Amino acid sequence: MAEGKGGTTVLSPENDSISSHCGKEAGGGEGAESDSDGPGGLTDAQRDVLERCLHALTHAKNDSHTLAALLLITRLCPASQLDKPTLRRIFEAVGLSLPARLLVTAVKGSESSSLPPEELLSLGTALLAALSTDPDMASHPQLLTTVPLLLGIIADGPTWSRQKQAGQGQNQSQQGAQDEAEMTNTAQRQDSDVHSAQISNTTENSPLGETEPSKHKDKEGVADGDVPMVQDASPPLKLDEAMAADCYQVLTAVCSLPRGPEQLLTRGAVPALCRALDRNQTLSHERGLALLGCLLSGKTRDKAWSKYPTELLSLLVMVSKDFCQAKDQARLDMCAPLLQFLPPPGGAAESEELKGVVTSLWEVLRPMIQAKLTPKQIGSVLVLGACLLDLCGWGPVGPPKFCCLLVNRACVEVRMGLEEPPGTDISPELQHTITGCYRIMEAAMEQACSQGATQDTAPQQSAVSGLSLQQSRQVLRVLEEAFSAVIYHLQQVDHSRYGDPFIFATFRSLCSWLAEETSCLKEEVTGLLPFLIGYTRTHLQGDNPDKGLSNWMSEMSVNEEGRVWSGQDALRYLLPALCHLSAEEGPRKVLLSLNTPALLVDFLSQGWSSLKGKGGAASTRDPSMETACSALLNFAVTEPERVRKDPCFRTLESLLSEALPVLVHKPRLLVLAANYCTLGLMIGRLKPAPEGPVEAGQRRFFSAALRFLRSALDSGPGPGPARVSPGWEEWWEEAGELWRLGLQALGGCVRAQPWISALVREEGWLKHTLGMLGICNALPDTHTQEALEEALCAMADRCPLCKQEIGNVMRGSNKGALSQMGNLRKSAGVK
Repeated sequence: MAEGKGGTTVLSPENDSISSHCGKEAGGGEGAESDSDGPGGLTDAQRDVLERCLHALTHAKNDSHTLAALLLITRLCPASQLDKPTLRRIFEAVGLSLPARLLVTAVKGSESSSLPPEELLSLGTALLAALSTDPDMASHPQLLTTVPLLLGIIADGPTWSRQKQAGQGQNQSQQGAQDEAEMTNTAQRQDSDVHSAQISNTTENSPLGETEPSKHKDKEGVADGDVPMVQDASPPLKLDEAMAADCYQVLTAVCSLPRGPEQLLTRGAVPALCRALDRNQTLSHERGLALLGCLLSGKTRDKAWSKYPTELLSLLVMVSKDFCQAKDQARLDMCAPLLQFLPPPGGAAESEELKGVVTSLWEVLRPMIQAKLTPKQIGSVLVLGACLLDLCGWGPVGPPKFCCLLVNRACVEVRMGLEEPPGTDISPELQHTITGCYRIMEAAMEQACSQGATQDTAPQQSAVSGLSLQQSRQVLRVLEEAFSAVIYHLQQVDHSRYGDPFIFATFRSLCSWLAEETSCLKEEVTGLLPFLIGYTRTHLQGDNPDKGLSNWMSEMSVNEEGRVWSGQDALRYLLPALCHLSAEEGPRKVLLSLNTPALLVDFLSQGWSSLKGKGGAASTRDPSMETACSALLNFAVTEPERVRKDPCFRTLESLLSEALPVLVHKPRLLVLAANYCTLGLMIGRLKPAPEGPVEAGQRRFFSAALRFLRSALDSGPGPGPARVSPGWEEWWEEAGELWRLGLQALGGCVRAQPWISALVREEGWLKHTLGMLGICNALPDTHTQEALEEALCAMADRCPLCKQEIGNVMRGSNKGALSQMGNLRKSAGVK
């Protein structure tokens, strides 16, 4: 509700104060209410007068007539009683240019206006607030142009200077009498039931004095993101509460639109709302904080923090201070709202100041977690703790004993929530709590496993504030119990729930456990493999008609680096576990029965298609594709018969023959190229020699593989040890082992398919390798020497020309690394 100086109520969606007078002012008296049976709850008398006012509004000749009709409509009934068609008629008659002009005139000042700035703002904001109740009007471009003005008003208060206001006072008094008479005459013509005395008090609400008809919808406003600010050094003026409510009504209406948060963000909503809170402006805490929460809890979160880190970090400091100073129940109630104002993990807002805020929050949370709280109360506390862990890790959490308590409480909540009888529904609130507990469990598992692995080298220190080996083992035990409950819950899930976001969160949490630890619960995990493979296959192949998960992922923007959710994401989380499980005979047999190799090949095919689609931008590593190759390598090494017979491996060969020639020219994708090269060679060694001509795809793959393998080592400018070539140095730790395995596989390919020996000579691999080994006096390590010697021996054994070339080089030089290869000397017949 917004009121003028003289007490006249202006159209506002929140106006309920004049509802009791509508029937009387419409001429119906107290009994008129009984006639109310039409749309919007208006009486017959009200509707009759409303129609006359709407007619006058439609045919208004200037702003004076327009405002007179609007004021009469407002006196007749509040905006809450106006139905959508009536609001539409008002919009079509008035447009949005009139309230926009009112705001611009108030902010910039105009000699032609007889109204004081506060009255212009009151009228303009009230009109916008009423019209914004219709979503179609709220999304209108003309209304959006007023957003920066409204943001400036709520942030800085009335933005006119006292000097300008005083200078215009004399002009207002002279113009006021003329406008009053014109307004009163206009109002008297609307309906005889509305007395002229009701309009006589609207002197100070007289219109702008413009002579242009209001239905000329001038697109006046300010540029997007241009939020007016007070320039003088005097303290900001406080807004009238009704005007502030109208401004927030419009902004909230815009925010509720599908693209509303983005529209507000691009128009400077974040700094304006932060400024309003900093200056304690009217309704800034009641309405502004909630509006900021909406902007920071959806898709615009990352963009807002990236664009305004300073303002939002200051806001977080303020909100956190309020949280720390709150009393018991109030503090518990603030846990959930506080989440909205935390920055995204790994964002630009990471700083010492942020670490200080997180540390102070943990100081308050520690006694809350140690206290006896109800399940509902502890849930919000644990979720907040999980988010703080995401931000700054275990460092500021507290002493080791408390860290263990935090993990234990999270595990208890998971067990209590998931170990219910089959068919028991888990409430959304409990799902939210359990999901937060999953994050605590994942963080604890990562650190406990790391502590166990590094205990010999770092006996008493880990990222969990000095967690000892005994404490790490205790944490792993409670985690094992919790993940046992997770497995139990997933065993009850049927295909109809594959689109449930909570099932995905539970699946993801288990995958994080399996990626680190597969020795525990091995039998239970093996029994769950049909669900895990079926779940990932359903999402990868898009067989799930329920789009709930993909829609939720898109709305929450939970993917890293802004990626759009795809069906591949479920399998991405399972891949590390598949690497472990495919190396063990029992689980591997189950995986083969579930046709897992075909699933992995399908994943690689989709990944390669995506890389090709990116063109020149396809230089970013995708570790999940490398991990899928590792799992397939396990099958290629341990299940040769399956590789020979399963048609999915033929599909894989075609993919590799297409991809590797491209990848060898992508330096940033060298590790993926190493995986593709080695995987293809490991498959090639299992194939018999072709009876007819060699397939073009096979020749293309082996040519690319030989060029790739040749590029790894250089002999250097002079005598000395061989060195890793510059292009491989950055990736050698990851790609070196694959390169050595690829050389061994190349030897197997030469033995199985003699035609490859000729290609080895044609591509220059043999000449390059022998030249390097003849110059350098050593290789990087013994494993490298063994891999090269094995490949050369295979060539000497299968190809007379290769044997002759190798022998000639070895006889011509008794120096270098080549002379140290005893087995090769025997194969080449050199004494």
